[in-house]
Order: sequence, then structure tokens, then C-alpha cells
Amino acid sequence: MTKEQVRALIEEVAIVPAVRAGSAEEAMFAVETVAQGGIPIVELTLTVPGVFAVLSQIRREHPGMVVGAGTVLDLNAAKRCLDAGAMFVTSPGLVIEVLEFSVQAGVVAMPGALTPSEVQLAVSSGADFIKIFPCGHVGGPGYIRALKGPFPRASFIASGGVTQQNAADYIVAGAAAVGIGEHLIPRNAVRERKADWIQELARRYLVMVKKAREQRQAHPESAHAEFGD
Repeated sequence: MTKEQVRALIEEVAIVPAVRAGSAEEAMFAVETVAQGGIPIVELTLTVPGVFAVLSQIRREHPGMVVGAGTVLDLNAAKRCLDAGAMFVTSPGLVIEVLEFSVQAGVVAMPGALTPSEVQLAVSSGADFIKIFPCGHVGGPGYIRALKGPFPRASFIASGGVTQQNAADYIVAGAAAVGIGEHLIPRNAVRERKADWIQELARRYLVMVKKAREQRQAHPESAHAEFGD
């Protein structure tokens, strides 16, 4: 799958599940279950035990999935992620060396950012998507809407505090996608191997995103910035 195809699938699905697990086995269960629920994209955080082996296993066993690495905090970790097969690289904050490496390596670059200055630096450095984290704690959908004013062509992924109650609002506000962890892949559901629970949540979020996109297309003014630039 090319970089362009990876980016296109993320834009199409508009949901990036973040997998955090206590073991490699739990991580694989979460990955496979969320895919069965209709979301063929996962962000595997580097806090997962044996994460690089899990990344490689996903690439081997599920070639149709888009799998990326999350919580990538330095250049060495980024290199190991790509060696293991990561198709996108993301961080909770703006790590320029990781961003530049991802761009040069030809994988989807998804740096974290929060302030307009960080967003500007990420845009000028070639980011494909910009993860606004922790979005739910700094204004939620309204903050995404405000950032879209001065950065109308930036592709934002709202992350941190995305729930069933506000996921649609983020899309309407202009987010290209939403990043969801515990609210999509509950830890208890993983530990107890309750696949139906996760799959039902996946289906719910997919419906929410679809309806929100239809609303945004019907009323594009709803994504206009509330604040001046």
C-alpha cells in the first residue's frame, strides 16, 4: 500500500483507533476485533509490550490493514517502527526530528500539535495530518473550528477526549478524522475478550462519522472559524 493509499484510507474512514494493551496477545485481539467492526486502521502505541513484533505480525497477517505507530518520541524509535512495518508515525507532541524522518522515509507523517505555532511548524515541515492533542481539554470541537480558520487546508485529527457524545461534532467542525482510544477499545473489553462490545462501538462511531460528514457537506458554513485569524 502506497503512502497516498494510506492517507486516502485514513481520510475515508476518518477514525484512527489507538490500541493500548498490557500484552502482545491483547493488542492483537484489539487490532483484529476493531477491524472486524469495520475499521481497518490502528495506531499501536509503543507502550504495548513487544510492540515491534506486533507491528510486524499485523503487516504479515493483515495486509489490507493500515497500521501505524503511536507515542513515537524520538528518532531511534521512529526508525524501529518503520523497520517493523509501520505505515504512519504519530506522536502526542511535535517532535521535529520524527516528523522530518517520516517525511523523508515516505510514510504518512502525523505529528502531534496543540498551539497555532506548532500547527504552522508541522504544516511547513510537510505533515500529512496533524493530531491536535489533547483536544478535548482545550476547547473540543470549537478549537478545531478555530484552527481551521487560519489553516483551512490542514488535515486535523482530533485526539484526546473523543467520545460517542462529541465525535460527530469534531467532524462537523472540520476535523479530517478522530483518534479514539479507551472510548472505542475499552480495556475491560480487551481483557475479557468481549469482541461484540468493541465491534458494536466501532459500528456506532462509523455511523456517527458518516452522518456528520453528510451534515458538513450540506452545511459547509458549520465548519467556519468562530474566531478571527
